[in-house]
Amino acid sequence: MNPEMLKGHLDAIVLSVISSGAGYGYAIMKEISSRSQSMIELPGGTIYPILHRLENNGLIASNWATAPSGRKRRVYTLTESGAKQLRERCEHWKTFAAAINMLLLEPVKSRN
Repeated sequence: MNPEMLKGHLDAIVLSVISSGAGYGYAIMKEISSRSQSMIELPGGTIYPILHRLENNGLIASNWATAPSGRKRRVYTLTESGAKQLRERCEHWKTFAAAINMLLLEPVKSRN
């Protein structure tokens, strides 16, 4: 997928994945890939700055957890502010997508 098309939507995508349950960076990247049927593949260099920004803005929170392997990793959860932001972004997306679909996918109506 063209990375330019994702600009402005990555925060909402990450919030949506985190809203499904707490996760750590690599798991969030894999879930995005899985849910998009591998059409969206985000590298670590993209996901971690997004996670830090969302946390700095109070939309997600993080805690350190120990994985079954014994490795420590940062686990992210959605805050109330993040849940509100996600709902708002979903509503904006529905309106935007409907407008784009009308413009690009609806047949051109002939003028009388």
